Amino acid sequence: MNTVIIEDFRFVYSHTKNSWDKLQHKTIFITGASGFFGKCMLQNFICANNEKDLNINIIALSRDPQKFINQNPEFNNEHITWVKGDVKNFEFPVQTIDFIIHAATDVNTHLIANEPISIYESIVDGTKHILELAKQKNTNSLLYISSGAVYGKQPHHVTHISEDYAGATNVYEKDASYGEGKRVAEMLCNIYHKKHQVDVKIARCYAFVGPYLPLDGHFAIGNFINDIIHNRQIKIQGDGTPQRAYLYTADLMIWLLKILTEGKSCYPYNVGSDEAINLESLANMISQYSTNNLGVEIVQAKTSAPPAMYVPSIERAKNGLGLKVFTNLKDAIDKTFKFNSETKK
Repeated sequence: MNTVIIEDFRFVYSHTKNSWDKLQHKTIFITGASGFFGKCMLQNFICANNEKDLNINIIALSRDPQKFINQNPEFNNEHITWVKGDVKNFEFPVQTIDFIIHAATDVNTHLIANEPISIYESIVDGTKHILELAKQKNTNSLLYISSGAVYGKQPHHVTHISEDYAGATNVYEKDASYGEGKRVAEMLCNIYHKKHQVDVKIARCYAFVGPYLPLDGHFAIGNFINDIIHNRQIKIQGDGTPQRAYLYTADLMIWLLKILTEGKSCYPYNVGSDEAINLESLANMISQYSTNNLGVEIVQAKTSAPPAMYVPSIERAKNGLGLKVFTNLKDAIDKTFKFNSETKK
């Protein structure tokens, strides 16, 4: 197993032992198991069983489990039962399910722009189907992975957006189906909580870096790392001013476990770092990992317009659950490079 994965699990466990105690001998159903978040979760559960003998059983949903396992044999594990199906209409398992982590979502920007109805239906109908599963199985807790996209575009005068912000997606924008779908899904969570007493925890997730981050998708930080791995100059298609904040995946696992086992029902928590960095500075930081001094190319000239922001306030998680940014960005990037280097061997 990749050494970064093992080191990260031990770090996660050191901060979440109480959460793991609640999960011991339990069965957890995970959607989105073959995605970025899903892989990180599965590796933590595998390590927990291997190192701590917790006997946690996973039921993992995937559209094509065999294809995924063929490509990722490390997830062919005796404690993982794979279920083939679509999140909108899969057949409910017969087993008892103690916890659910609903992480299924497609963040492919091409699909969001060109197949908006499909994206919306996958989010909303999929969440309703999962809520029905939680209701039927009388699960202890369901963790819904939502998104900072529910707020719409962050106002320029707001440096860190809080959970109480009442903004929303502009439904006329080309990518509205994703953010609005997440908002409606949260509404469904609240309805099921009030009407059927389904215990739903909501994590509004932001931007992340670490093992299993796609390096060829729409994540700027992944693209930058991929350029350096392939000895290419980093090219920023915009002007480099947008601001983001990145949380390391081990920190993410700590946050999600805490929210699942200790969070308040239907009380959304922003999940991410509150330490903002603009894309130009981020690209320059990552370019230092190149031995060829390739530098950074910025395609567009800067204007007087205020920068786009995507940075959360995390005071609710800090004050309510004792969470924080545990891993600084430099260390997070170091670990991401190390993970990918070991994976290629």
